[in-house]
Amino acid sequence: GDDALFFLGEAHFYAKKEELLAIAEYDRLIRRMPFSTYVERARYRICEAYVRMSPKYYRDQTYSEKALEKLQEYIDDYPNSDNRIQAQEDILVLREKLSKKAYNSGLLYMKMEEYKAALLAFEQVTELYYDTEYIDQTHLKIIECYFRRGELEISRNHFDSKRKHIENLGMAEVVEKWFELGRVMRKIEVE
Repeated sequence: GDDALFFLGEAHFYAKKEELLAIAEYDRLIRRMPFSTYVERARYRICEAYVRMSPKYYRDQTYSEKALEKLQEYIDDYPNSDNRIQAQEDILVLREKLSKKAYNSGLLYMKMEEYKAALLAFEQVTELYYDTEYIDQTHLKIIECYFRRGELEISRNHFDSKRKHIENLGMAEVVEKWFELGRVMRKIEVE
């Protein structure tokens, strides 16, 4: 019955590195017995399993993205759940991790002087993870990328429209100097 499937999932969930087997069992329960009293718990366990499998930011983030998707579905379907607050906290942690990955990818492309690719990575942060701690630095790096590509007008427009983010970093005067002197400088060079 449904309890057997649920507890088989639990056995895999609590075993080391058997999250995928647990997800398969919980998923089988959900598909076969959609009206079971275990469905909500099984769905949350699936979320927990994907969160647990989410690796460090510099690795492939497929499980992090899957965890985000499952957590959001869970919150949408069970808005009054006792697990809602933890699910929302997990979402914030995962979004920070994905933002950090995109931001660091942009930095890596900048080191390779691949500014177009860097801009794509930074745009991912601004479009998908605008509420994370990397947003201010990302806008600074977007300005720098356009500057280094020689697209000074676009760089200036981005600075003007996102000035608040640059001010949050205490870098507005430094960026003004970039435009004044025609080169990118670090904060130390200006002081």
